[in-house]
Amino acid sequence: MGSEMCIRDSSMFEGPLQDLIDEFSRLPGVGPKSAQRIAFHLLKTDPEDIDRLRSALGAVRDGVTFCRICNNVSRDEVCRVCADSGRDAGLICVVEDAKDIQVIERTGEYSGRYHVLGGALDPLANVGPKDLAISSLLQRIGGVLPDREGEESPEIHEVILATDPDTEGEATASYLARLLKDFPDLTTSRLASGMPLGGDLEFVDELTLSRALTGRLQL
Repeated sequence: MGSEMCIRDSSMFEGPLQDLIDEFSRLPGVGPKSAQRIAFHLLKTDPEDIDRLRSALGAVRDGVTFCRICNNVSRDEVCRVCADSGRDAGLICVVEDAKDIQVIERTGEYSGRYHVLGGALDPLANVGPKDLAISSLLQRIGGVLPDREGEESPEIHEVILATDPDTEGEATASYLARLLKDFPDLTTSRLASGMPLGGDLEFVDELTLSRALTGRLQL
């Protein structure tokens, strides 16, 4: 009875409206109710706004490329970060996704370049090293990957591993750390993790507290 009701609810509308709801429901973080709200909002939207949305979606499909140096989302062959001559080209911060770059950039504390892996190692999802941009990272460090036009590849002096502090991110960082040991003059570091600012020691879990103790700073 319950399953039959769910089936009826999921296909309550017909035609293009239901197709639109179904497509929105496939997006991450968008459930059936949210998909319905978005679809009905678009029904009331001016045709000009619909055209702009359609144009933006088409531009994402046809116009978005990835930086040939760092794999960041870019409009051009080289992204704005790699094209910035004011940044430290010898410092690379390795992140899982392009959206992580925006988080780090908002801190205003980092002045190097990035390298986007495109995910993290996840055996359960069949994501292995060949599915990530690891080979291009090694090429950058080895000075094989061409840099900006007319310039030699920079000498990389440090790689910061900024993958997520979850199981997949930690596994990816450990794997990369082992690979990077083959470069004797390279410094490999990991983003510190520990107690959040303003946190209460009483409510900190053991793993977080352990990392905070390991990564403690000398005053």
